[in-house]
Amino acid sequence: MKIQGNILDIHSKRIFKGEITVQNGMITSVLEKNHDIEHFILPGFVDAHIHIESSMLVPSEFARIAVKHGTVATVSDPHEIANVLGVEGVEFMIENGKQVPFKFNFGAPSCVPATNFESAGAVINSKGIKTLLENPDIKYLAEMMNYPGVIFDDSEVMKKIAWAKQFNKPIDGHAPGLRGEDLTKYISAGITTDHECFTYEEALEKLQKGMKILMREGSAAKNFEALIDLLPEYYENMMFCSDDKHPDDLLESHINSMCTRAVAKGIDVFKVLQVACINPISHYGLDIGLLQKGDSADFIVVEDLKTFKTIQTYIDGVCVFNNNKSLIKSVSFKTLNNFNCSKKDTIDFEILASSEKIRVIEAHESQLVTNEIIEKAFIKNGKLVSNPETDVLKMAVVNRYKNEDIAVAFVKNFGLKEGAIASSVGHDSHNIIAVGVTDEAIYRAVNLIIENQGGISAVSSHNEKVLPLPVAGIMSDKGGVEIGKVYQEIDNMAKGLGSPLKAPYMTLSFMALLVIPSLKLSDKGLFNGDDFKFTPLQFHKTH
Repeated sequence: MKIQGNILDIHSKRIFKGEITVQNGMITSVLEKNHDIEHFILPGFVDAHIHIESSMLVPSEFARIAVKHGTVATVSDPHEIANVLGVEGVEFMIENGKQVPFKFNFGAPSCVPATNFESAGAVINSKGIKTLLENPDIKYLAEMMNYPGVIFDDSEVMKKIAWAKQFNKPIDGHAPGLRGEDLTKYISAGITTDHECFTYEEALEKLQKGMKILMREGSAAKNFEALIDLLPEYYENMMFCSDDKHPDDLLESHINSMCTRAVAKGIDVFKVLQVACINPISHYGLDIGLLQKGDSADFIVVEDLKTFKTIQTYIDGVCVFNNNKSLIKSVSFKTLNNFNCSKKDTIDFEILASSEKIRVIEAHESQLVTNEIIEKAFIKNGKLVSNPETDVLKMAVVNRYKNEDIAVAFVKNFGLKEGAIASSVGHDSHNIIAVGVTDEAIYRAVNLIIENQGGISAVSSHNEKVLPLPVAGIMSDKGGVEIGKVYQEIDNMAKGLGSPLKAPYMTLSFMALLVIPSLKLSDKGLFNGDDFKFTPLQFHKTH
């Protein structure tokens, strides 16, 4: 097979008219050759950090969509399914990914459960990490979210890091807001990356101290604008990632859109493409071709170097996307799950008032971090209830793995004026999270999730919608286009209930993410992520 076009040699920063010859999945020659073809040939895009599960698609279905955007590979942390199903979940992701022509590179989830302050469905201890890292399909130790454990030399945390070093596999970081001496200690443990920077100054310090920074633009967390000005100088030590990408967003774009935005800012295209294509491969030691003779034939054909609109995508010499059509076929698989709680009633979400002031989680658009604010409680019949007028709404986290008391708190900025929304995509343990205007609406939304053994739901006074997610309660067994359409319908319903958020379900999923400051809710109670301990919902001022 021979393919002609304007070939980008990112290493030497040159573009030339040429021809690529491919035999048995490998590039056998890259030659200069004159022709009149206008399109460009370049290495495929690599998402340097993503949880495939957050697309609500299994890996094989994710691949079918990603290739349309020129993505040929991912560096994937199967942390989400591991928190539900443990090692069995990781193995499911690896095996399902192998069924299609796409280069998934999975890591060993380092924090299962993410913390001891929530109920997860599984535990992967240091022995389990050793077993995973022995597997050649496991490329790295995935994000070490327990940065307090690193800083204070927790024995189990340090054993996991030691195994990664023994197997000579990179260690990913996760340290939002970590600075100064604590950051230095964290890096000295051997942690090499961070994708949680939300300010220029934080990312700059981490780069200057030797970390590689992954610039993130997902469905909820968007740090592109905050960090992009670092790229021209630090492009050799930066990568692009999405972290979490909901199905409707994945249908629209992937890493290609970050390249488009970067080039539009006047940044040199070769620097941009080094970040998007080369750096993940070199950092993680991935078996992905870079348009050199002897490489795997992994490359894309695009219309131009401004929009990066993909015409064709090749992986191991196989054309997997051509003329707006994915050529990857759906595959069959066994559905796994872990859902063991009973349906709830209104009374389960009630909470007696003992104070006129409450701690409230203040959510932010496009950010995982939250604030703790103190608000006046809205009390009816001696009970704390939602106040749509001030946008302080009741939020609940329901243990999905067994029947326990429901944790209740309040959240601001979801904006619902009626009804409720709920989801069993709840980072990191994937219990059921709900927020709503009334207890009755919340319990209805939660019960839709329980009835379907996982999913996302929305309810109003006259309507109910649910997207079932039967694979571990976090992924669908259907295709991306179908799921993207249903997800968009429910997303639109949530916005019709009053939510101003661009991605209300993605934002909801992070309201139980305890490892991101400041105030979050687990199934065990309200949690202060700054102090790493539980805190009372009702505020009693001390003197």
